[in-house]
Amino acid sequence: MALPLSGRVPARFVLPSTAHVRPRQPVAFVSLSSATNDGTIDWVEATSDFFEKDTRPIMLFDGVCNLCNGGVRFVRANDRNRRIRLEALQSEAGKKLLRRSGRAPDDISSVVLVEKDRSYIKSEAVLRIMEHLELPFPQLALFLKFVPLFVRNIAYDNIADNRYTLFGRSESCEI
Repeated sequence: MALPLSGRVPARFVLPSTAHVRPRQPVAFVSLSSATNDGTIDWVEATSDFFEKDTRPIMLFDGVCNLCNGGVRFVRANDRNRRIRLEALQSEAGKKLLRRSGRAPDDISSVVLVEKDRSYIKSEAVLRIMEHLELPFPQLALFLKFVPLFVRNIAYDNIADNRYTLFGRSESCEI
């Protein structure tokens, strides 16, 4: 499931001091330079500099997960043309890009692929990443798209929920 980048993030994700304020009218959305009473920020505009000079998508991953770090090594080995940029979810840039994607800045539950105009999570992110890699991975991604999304995400969630138990944690990020 692709998440359109509206850049609109509820107050509960940005300014805890104003998170209790409930607007009487629909939430207004603003740029980073100005904040409303409900504390919303336009994270698409606030992170637009990530895509000004380099339009390649950014893969966000859990920097201390051994499975995720293995995935980063796999992407590096199979992305010879460097079509994907990499960033840890725990980094400041990763937190901003999570907000851009409409997710909480401390949400490390899923790999996220952030493109200029949208974001992908869970199995959709994995398939989009595969589309950017060398052969035969784009073809494999095309084949896997025939598996219903809810089935792919059940499998993804089961692995993601147990990744530390199955694969362990590392003390530092791969990149």
